[in-house]
Amino acid sequence: MEDLFGTNIDLSELTEKAISLVMTYTPKLLLAILTLVVGLWLVNRFVTLLDHRIGKKDPTLNKFLCGLISAVLKVMLLISVASMIGIETTSFIAVVGAAGLAIGLALQGSLANFAGGVLILIFKPFKVGDTIEAEGHLGSVAEIQILYTVINTFDNKRVVIPNGNLSNATLTNVSVYDKRRCDMTFGIGYDDDIDKAKKILQRLFEEDERSLTEPAPRICVAGLGDNSVDLMFRPWVGTDDLWPYYWDMQEKVKKAFDEEGISIPYPQRDVHLYNASND
Repeated sequence: MEDLFGTNIDLSELTEKAISLVMTYTPKLLLAILTLVVGLWLVNRFVTLLDHRIGKKDPTLNKFLCGLISAVLKVMLLISVASMIGIETTSFIAVVGAAGLAIGLALQGSLANFAGGVLILIFKPFKVGDTIEAEGHLGSVAEIQILYTVINTFDNKRVVIPNGNLSNATLTNVSVYDKRRCDMTFGIGYDDDIDKAKKILQRLFEEDERSLTEPAPRICVAGLGDNSVDLMFRPWVGTDDLWPYYWDMQEKVKKAFDEEGISIPYPQRDVHLYNASND
Protein backbone atom coordinates (compact mmCIF):
# COMPACT_ATOMS: atom_id res chain seq x y z
CA MET A 1 0.00 0.00 0.00
CA GLU A 2 1.22 3.51 -0.91
CA ASP A 3 0.49 6.78 0.89
CA LEU A 4 -0.15 10.18 -0.75
CA PHE A 5 3.54 10.68 -1.37
CA GLY A 6 3.98 7.35 -3.06
CA THR A 7 5.77 5.71 -0.14
CA ASN A 8 5.11 2.04 0.45
CA ILE A 9 3.39 1.35 3.77
CA ASP A 10 3.48 -2.07 5.36
CA LEU A 11 0.17 -2.39 7.17
CA SER A 12 1.22 -5.51 8.97
CA GLU A 13 4.30 -3.76 10.34
CA LEU A 14 2.23 -0.80 11.52
CA THR A 15 -0.27 -3.15 13.11
CA GLU A 16 2.46 -4.99 14.92
CA LYS A 17 3.94 -1.69 16.21
CA ALA A 18 0.52 -0.50 17.34
CA ILE A 19 -0.15 -3.76 19.14
CA SER A 20 3.29 -3.59 20.70
CA LEU A 21 2.71 -0.04 21.93
CA VAL A 22 -0.70 -0.96 23.31
CA MET A 23 0.68 -4.03 25.05
CA THR A 24 3.57 -1.98 26.45
CA TYR A 25 1.78 1.16 27.67
CA THR A 26 -1.75 -0.05 28.47
CA PRO A 27 -0.73 -1.81 31.71
CA LYS A 28 1.35 1.24 32.68
CA LEU A 29 -1.53 3.59 31.89
CA LEU A 30 -4.05 1.50 33.81
CA LEU A 31 -1.67 1.21 36.74
CA ALA A 32 -1.06 4.98 36.66
CA ILE A 33 -4.79 5.73 36.64
CA LEU A 34 -5.34 3.29 39.50
CA THR A 35 -2.45 4.84 41.41
CA LEU A 36 -3.86 8.33 40.82
CA VAL A 37 -7.35 7.39 42.02
CA VAL A 38 -6.14 5.48 45.06
CA GLY A 39 -3.50 8.13 45.81
CA LEU A 40 -6.05 10.97 45.75
CA TRP A 41 -8.33 8.98 48.04
CA LEU A 42 -5.47 8.33 50.46
CA VAL A 43 -4.38 11.98 50.39
CA ASN A 44 -7.91 13.23 51.09
CA ARG A 45 -8.33 10.62 53.83
CA PHE A 46 -5.02 11.55 55.44
CA VAL A 47 -5.78 15.28 55.30
CA THR A 48 -9.23 14.72 56.82
CA LEU A 49 -7.78 12.72 59.71
CA LEU A 50 -5.06 15.32 60.18
CA ASP A 51 -7.69 18.07 60.18
CA HIS A 52 -9.64 16.37 62.97
CA ARG A 53 -6.48 15.61 64.92
CA ILE A 54 -4.93 19.08 64.74
CA GLY A 55 -8.30 20.83 65.00
CA LYS A 56 -8.77 19.53 68.54
CA LYS A 57 -5.40 20.86 69.67
CA ASP A 58 -4.95 23.99 67.56
CA PRO A 59 -7.95 25.20 65.49
CA THR A 60 -5.86 28.10 64.21
CA LEU A 61 -3.24 25.88 62.55
CA ASN A 62 -5.30 23.05 61.11
CA LYS A 63 -6.88 24.71 58.05
CA PHE A 64 -3.63 26.31 56.92
CA LEU A 65 -1.45 23.26 57.55
CA CYS A 66 -3.92 20.78 56.06
CA GLY A 67 -4.32 22.86 52.90
CA LEU A 68 -0.56 23.10 52.49
CA ILE A 69 0.05 19.39 53.09
CA SER A 70 -2.75 18.47 50.68
CA ALA A 71 -1.23 20.57 47.89
CA VAL A 72 2.28 19.15 48.43
CA LEU A 73 1.09 15.53 48.51
CA LYS A 74 -0.97 15.95 45.36
CA VAL A 75 1.97 17.43 43.47
CA MET A 76 4.16 14.51 44.58
CA LEU A 77 1.46 12.09 43.49
CA LEU A 78 1.26 13.65 40.03
CA ILE A 79 5.04 13.41 39.62
CA SER A 80 4.95 9.73 40.61
CA VAL A 81 2.10 8.97 38.18
CA ALA A 82 3.95 10.76 35.38
CA SER A 83 7.07 8.67 36.00
CA MET A 84 4.97 5.48 35.89
CA ILE A 85 3.69 6.36 32.43
CA GLY A 86 7.20 6.89 31.19
CA ILE A 87 7.61 10.63 31.37
CA GLU A 88 11.10 11.67 32.45
CA THR A 89 10.80 12.80 36.06
CA THR A 90 13.59 15.34 35.71
CA SER A 91 11.99 16.91 32.67
CA PHE A 92 8.58 16.83 34.32
CA ILE A 93 9.91 18.56 37.43
CA ALA A 94 11.61 21.16 35.25
CA VAL A 95 8.34 21.81 33.41
CA VAL A 96 6.45 22.03 36.72
CA GLY A 97 9.10 24.39 38.08
CA ALA A 98 8.93 26.64 35.04
CA ALA A 99 5.15 26.64 35.17
CA GLY A 100 5.30 27.38 38.88
CA LEU A 101 7.63 30.32 38.26
CA ALA A 102 5.34 31.73 35.59
CA ILE A 103 2.28 31.27 37.75
CA GLY A 104 4.11 32.79 40.71
CA LEU A 105 4.98 35.91 38.73
CA ALA A 106 1.38 36.19 37.58
CA LEU A 107 0.00 35.64 41.07
CA GLN A 108 2.29 37.77 43.19
CA GLY A 109 -0.65 38.84 45.33
CA SER A 110 -1.45 35.23 46.17
CA LEU A 111 2.17 34.58 47.15
CA ALA A 112 2.02 37.64 49.42
CA ASN A 113 -1.14 36.23 50.98
CA PHE A 114 0.59 32.87 51.50
CA ALA A 115 3.55 34.58 53.17
CA GLY A 116 1.12 36.60 55.26
CA GLY A 117 -0.58 33.42 56.43
CA VAL A 118 2.79 31.98 57.48
CA LEU A 119 3.57 35.15 59.44
CA ILE A 120 0.19 35.04 61.15
CA LEU A 121 0.77 31.44 62.25
CA ILE A 122 4.29 32.22 63.48
CA PHE A 123 3.64 35.46 65.39
CA LYS A 124 -0.02 34.72 66.22
CA PRO A 125 -1.51 38.23 66.40
CA PHE A 126 -4.85 36.42 66.58
CA LYS A 127 -6.21 32.88 66.54
CA VAL A 128 -9.44 31.13 65.63
CA GLY A 129 -12.19 32.27 67.98
CA ASP A 130 -10.68 35.71 68.67
CA THR A 131 -12.68 38.85 67.97
CA ILE A 132 -10.71 41.26 65.79
CA GLU A 133 -11.30 44.54 64.01
CA ALA A 134 -9.49 44.77 60.67
CA GLU A 135 -10.03 46.24 57.22
CA GLY A 136 -13.14 48.00 58.53
CA HIS A 137 -14.78 44.79 59.80
CA LEU A 138 -15.40 43.59 63.36
CA GLY A 139 -16.08 39.91 63.95
CA SER A 140 -14.95 36.51 65.18
CA VAL A 141 -12.18 34.64 63.36
CA ALA A 142 -13.67 31.45 61.90
CA GLU A 143 -10.80 30.10 59.77
CA ILE A 144 -7.20 30.92 58.85
CA GLN A 145 -6.68 29.41 55.40
CA ILE A 146 -3.61 29.34 53.15
CA LEU A 147 -4.45 32.62 51.41
CA TYR A 148 -7.36 34.10 53.33
CA THR A 149 -8.77 34.57 56.81
CA VAL A 150 -12.52 34.15 57.28
CA ILE A 151 -14.33 36.39 59.78
CA ASN A 152 -17.94 36.04 60.89
CA THR A 153 -19.39 39.43 61.85
CA PHE A 154 -21.89 39.87 64.66
CA ASP A 155 -24.69 40.64 62.21
CA ASN A 156 -24.09 37.21 60.61
CA LYS A 157 -21.97 38.14 57.60
CA ARG A 158 -19.02 36.13 56.29
CA VAL A 159 -16.03 38.33 55.46
CA VAL A 160 -12.96 36.96 53.65
CA ILE A 161 -9.80 39.05 54.12
CA PRO A 162 -6.46 38.33 52.34
CA ASN A 163 -3.72 37.26 54.73
CA GLY A 164 -1.32 39.72 53.11
CA ASN A 165 -3.50 42.62 54.21
CA LEU A 166 -3.81 41.31 57.77
CA SER A 167 -0.06 40.77 58.14
CA ASN A 168 0.85 44.25 56.87
CA ALA A 169 -1.95 46.41 58.28
CA THR A 170 -2.98 47.49 61.75
CA LEU A 171 -5.61 45.31 63.39
CA THR A 172 -7.24 45.29 66.82
CA ASN A 173 -7.64 42.05 68.77
CA VAL A 174 -10.33 42.80 71.34
CA SER A 175 -10.44 39.38 72.98
CA VAL A 176 -6.80 38.90 74.03
CA TYR A 177 -7.39 39.92 77.65
CA ASP A 178 -10.04 38.60 79.99
CA LYS A 179 -11.20 42.05 81.15
CA ARG A 180 -11.80 45.42 79.51
CA ARG A 181 -12.65 48.95 80.50
CA CYS A 182 -16.14 50.14 79.62
CA ASP A 183 -15.98 53.86 78.80
CA MET A 184 -19.18 55.87 79.24
CA THR A 185 -19.94 59.57 79.46
CA PHE A 186 -23.12 61.05 81.00
CA GLY A 187 -24.07 64.70 80.83
CA ILE A 188 -25.89 66.45 83.71
CA GLY A 189 -27.21 70.00 84.04
CA TYR A 190 -25.09 72.82 85.39
CA ASP A 191 -27.56 73.27 88.25
CA ASP A 192 -27.39 69.60 89.32
CA ASP A 193 -25.31 68.24 92.20
CA ILE A 194 -22.13 66.68 90.80
CA ASP A 195 -21.34 64.72 93.98
CA LYS A 196 -24.86 63.28 94.06
CA ALA A 197 -24.55 62.15 90.43
CA LYS A 198 -21.20 60.51 91.23
CA LYS A 199 -22.73 58.61 94.14
CA ILE A 200 -25.51 57.34 91.90
CA LEU A 201 -22.98 56.01 89.39
CA GLN A 202 -20.97 54.39 92.19
CA ARG A 203 -24.11 52.73 93.58
CA LEU A 204 -25.08 51.35 90.17
CA PHE A 205 -21.53 50.03 89.76
CA GLU A 206 -21.66 48.21 93.12
CA GLU A 207 -25.11 46.75 92.49
CA ASP A 208 -24.13 45.09 89.20
CA GLU A 209 -22.44 41.73 89.83
CA ARG A 210 -20.59 41.96 86.52
CA SER A 211 -18.58 44.96 87.75
CA LEU A 212 -14.94 44.29 88.62
CA THR A 213 -13.43 45.98 91.66
CA GLU A 214 -9.88 45.59 90.32
CA PRO A 215 -8.89 47.82 88.65
CA ALA A 216 -11.04 50.36 90.50
CA PRO A 217 -13.58 52.33 88.46
CA ARG A 218 -12.96 55.94 87.54
CA ILE A 219 -15.73 58.53 88.01
CA CYS A 220 -14.81 62.17 87.36
CA VAL A 221 -15.74 65.31 85.48
CA ALA A 222 -14.54 64.88 81.91
CA GLY A 223 -15.39 68.35 80.68
CA LEU A 224 -17.69 71.35 80.76
CA GLY A 225 -19.76 71.27 77.63
CA ASP A 226 -21.95 73.91 76.04
CA ASN A 227 -25.10 72.47 77.61
CA SER A 228 -23.94 69.98 80.25
CA VAL A 229 -21.34 68.90 82.75
CA ASP A 230 -19.90 65.67 81.34
CA LEU A 231 -19.20 62.90 83.87
CA MET A 232 -16.76 60.20 82.78
CA PHE A 233 -17.66 56.71 84.06
CA ARG A 234 -15.03 54.00 83.45
CA PRO A 235 -15.72 50.65 85.16
CA TRP A 236 -13.91 47.38 84.35
CA VAL A 237 -15.81 44.24 83.32
CA GLY A 238 -15.13 40.84 81.79
CA THR A 239 -14.51 40.91 78.04
CA ASP A 240 -17.64 38.87 77.28
CA ASP A 241 -19.77 41.23 79.41
CA LEU A 242 -18.61 44.48 77.83
CA TRP A 243 -21.46 45.31 75.48
CA PRO A 244 -24.32 43.84 77.58
CA TYR A 245 -22.95 45.81 80.55
CA TYR A 246 -22.71 49.00 78.47
CA TRP A 247 -26.28 48.76 77.17
CA ASP A 248 -27.74 47.87 80.58
CA MET A 249 -25.88 50.70 82.30
CA GLN A 250 -27.21 53.27 79.83
CA GLU A 251 -30.77 52.38 80.83
CA LYS A 252 -30.01 52.11 84.55
CA VAL A 253 -28.31 55.51 84.69
CA LYS A 254 -31.20 57.21 82.87
CA LYS A 255 -33.78 55.76 85.25
CA ALA A 256 -31.68 56.46 88.35
CA PHE A 257 -31.06 60.08 87.33
CA ASP A 258 -34.79 60.57 86.73
CA GLU A 259 -35.65 59.15 90.17
CA GLU A 260 -33.05 61.30 91.95
CA GLY A 261 -33.90 64.49 90.08
CA ILE A 262 -30.66 64.66 88.09
CA SER A 263 -31.35 66.17 84.69
CA ILE A 264 -29.83 65.09 81.40
CA PRO A 265 -30.05 68.36 79.45
CA TYR A 266 -31.11 68.64 75.85
CA PRO A 267 -28.97 70.59 73.41
CA GLN A 268 -30.26 74.15 73.55
CA ARG A 269 -29.46 77.61 72.28
CA ASP A 270 -30.37 80.98 73.76
CA VAL A 271 -31.68 83.48 71.22
CA HIS A 272 -31.72 87.18 72.17
CA LEU A 273 -33.97 89.58 70.21
CA TYR A 274 -33.25 93.30 70.12
CA ASN A 275 -35.59 95.97 68.88
CA ALA A 276 -33.77 98.34 66.57
CA SER A 277 -34.63 102.06 66.96
CA ASN A 278 -36.17 103.97 64.10
CA ASP A 279 -32.97 105.95 63.76
